[in-house]
Amino acid sequence: MTVITTRRFDSRSALDAALEERLARGISAPGASAIMLSGGTTPLPAYRALAQRAVPHDDGLRILFSDERYVPRDSPASNYHQSRALLDALALPAPAVLRVRTELPLEEAAAEYERQLAALLNSGVRIGLGLLGLGADGHTASLFGAADLQRSGGHLAIAVHRPDGMSAVSVTPDFLSRIGELLFVVAGDGKQEAIRAFVGQDPQLTAWRAVQGSPAVQLWFA
Repeated sequence: MTVITTRRFDSRSALDAALEERLARGISAPGASAIMLSGGTTPLPAYRALAQRAVPHDDGLRILFSDERYVPRDSPASNYHQSRALLDALALPAPAVLRVRTELPLEEAAAEYERQLAALLNSGVRIGLGLLGLGADGHTASLFGAADLQRSGGHLAIAVHRPDGMSAVSVTPDFLSRIGELLFVVAGDGKQEAIRAFVGQDPQLTAWRAVQGSPAVQLWFA
């Protein structure tokens, strides 16, 4: 049974500071471990603050992404591009950063990312922390509805055609269930109803359905 723990912050700055510290602990964890970063604007202040710190990390650290829009990797819309300041500060070798290769055709990019994720899981590296966002429409990563969830079965990553007309590659519920701690970080107007539905474990909510196979989920919001 999935246990949801919620934490409400009095201000956006308090949420940003708490996320910065949680990520710093995850990055500094001893031994080979991995962290999944999420996209969107909410985690960016924490990423940028961490980039200004000399956060120690094990040589076995790996970074991966919950999803990626199908855009060039230097596009402002790219989750990889938005996190570059943090990645550059960590100075990880290229193989330690698992990114969606959007220079490939969409379906090939999804299959190649799935191969990367499978290799990571098979290597025995522990994925200790995974960040996720929560959209006002109840989506998470780039999983927007029942059709995406159905196509996810048996996969670690899939190609998605988003409601906004963009395409993307997203991790799946099967992959999310392999992560030790999932942390939803939510801020912004218009998300109160999605938060209530998530905490209430609404079976129609895509985000809840995506993580209901995970042992422990936290929801931080401001």
